[in-house]
Amino acid sequence: MTAEKPGTRVVVVGSANLDIVVRQQRLARPGETVRGHQISMESGGKGLNQAVALARAGAPVTFLGRIGRDVFGYMLRRTLVAEGIDVTNLVADRNRFTGSAIVSVLDDGENSIVVVAGANESDEWTSRENAAVQGVGAVVAQLERPIPLIRTAFAAARRIGVPTFLTPAPVSPDVRELLDLTDVLLLNEGEAREIAGEPETTQAARALSREVGLVVLTRGAQSTLITRNGAVVHEEPARTVPTLDTTSAGDCFAGYFIRGLVAGHDISRSARDATTAASLCVQRPGSSSSIPSLNEVREADSGGRGGAEQLLSSDR
Repeated sequence: MTAEKPGTRVVVVGSANLDIVVRQQRLARPGETVRGHQISMESGGKGLNQAVALARAGAPVTFLGRIGRDVFGYMLRRTLVAEGIDVTNLVADRNRFTGSAIVSVLDDGENSIVVVAGANESDEWTSRENAAVQGVGAVVAQLERPIPLIRTAFAAARRIGVPTFLTPAPVSPDVRELLDLTDVLLLNEGEAREIAGEPETTQAARALSREVGLVVLTRGAQSTLITRNGAVVHEEPARTVPTLDTTSAGDCFAGYFIRGLVAGHDISRSARDATTAASLCVQRPGSSSSIPSLNEVREADSGGRGGAEQLLSSDR
């Protein structure tokens, strides 16, 4: 077994949900019942999905989260352990149920999701969790956990010089409370426009990159824009592929991109690997199960290694 390199571990402060996924032709209108043609149960939640993506991209991962003491929680813990993710600080809360999500996936690949937070609503940050961020390469969060908790986690990381990565979804006006503690912001077009208060997507990304270290703007079937200090520093072309399910595509992209930067890869290589991974992800059904392995990404895109950049500590 290869020894873990210092400073390469990634801590995910995130949600874990049991997803009930229904495939259907279209969404129901108010008061209407529609037929689905497939149902499955999946391990999901944006935090768990990103942790799985990071692990499959080759990162050692620690997951800081909350589940209930129920069968759903048992299933989620089993998923994380199977991926080799450290669950030492995955707490089973006896007073809350495990978070869950109802995911409607349409036949064209688009999705609609209703999340019931359950144990993910806990905003407790303990000394054990504080110790877990010591000496790691990155702390990653989304907005399916309480913003005060994320701010505490990011502040702990900032005090010891650990880079912070934020995926601001589901988007909330309160996300601005986190920008001063965020080094890399990964988001989509709608999120960028809402947070920046700017109707034009590129201008929104430019504006946000004046507030955080780096902004990574995914644009679906279009290219990914990466901005820094108000300027576009890289544009990664999209991959044109048949789309089956977009549920985990954003989390897959985030995990691979973060792993690239923590491993010392440059922006372009990190974005290329992340884009390739996401393009494989959308061709498969499911939540965390749809995320490809690093070998699959390498087979799909054998692009060369770029030079390393000090992306995470400069020009904040």
